[in-house]
Amino acid sequence: MFALITGASSGIGRAMAFELAKKNYSLILVARRESELKQIKAKIEESNKVEVIIKVMDVSSVKNCEKLHEETQTYQPEIIINNAGFGQVGRFDEIDLGIELKMIETNIIAVHTLTKLFVRSMKKGIILNVASIAGMLPTPLMASYSASKAYVLNFSRAINCELRKSRSPIKVLTLNPGPVVTEFGKVANTKQKMQGMSADKCAKIAIRDMLAGKKVIVPGVMMKITRFFLKLLPVSWIMPFAYRIQNRK
Repeated sequence: MFALITGASSGIGRAMAFELAKKNYSLILVARRESELKQIKAKIEESNKVEVIIKVMDVSSVKNCEKLHEETQTYQPEIIINNAGFGQVGRFDEIDLGIELKMIETNIIAVHTLTKLFVRSMKKGIILNVASIAGMLPTPLMASYSASKAYVLNFSRAINCELRKSRSPIKVLTLNPGPVVTEFGKVANTKQKMQGMSADKCAKIAIRDMLAGKKVIVPGVMMKITRFFLKLLPVSWIMPFAYRIQNRK
């Protein structure tokens, strides 16, 4: 069986690739950085009896998403992990518009396109869309990022409900991590103040819960507690607190 992972060259995507290889899934790894993908392929194939195919591609392009879908049909992947994405911390009126539009293309349009294409073509399986705990709350100083992840979360939950009602053998699930030790902070132009979970631990929880069919995956006890209070307290109370956290970054 094949699993396809976008944003697989580092962070959670890379860690999920190793976790799935341990479970004997062959892999289609997608990212922009060829050298990193080749290194991951060599390491995985060295210690696991699985096939690893790499696709050097920027999925922020709809044409590339369509090309990726077409090129992987022969492998009939049964797991699709839409992990590619990035964020940016700062005031909305100061962040470059081009960066925000690229973020929307990567975090929303790519996820939407690949989910649409694979839901239509898969006979059975799981699509795991990577959102964020930030997608559960309007987050000042991460306005565009948190909104993009809210889209991923709500979009995925709604589609999963539709598929259940139609008795489809396909599930669309979401992973909603909190702070994780990855390249996110460097790309987002921020310094991480909160001790993050390791990417390996996050990936282990993500793959375990994904294979168990959990609809909304929130790794870590602290993030589960955070989610509880996000449901309980008024947004108007939480946003000033979220602003202070982001402002310290």
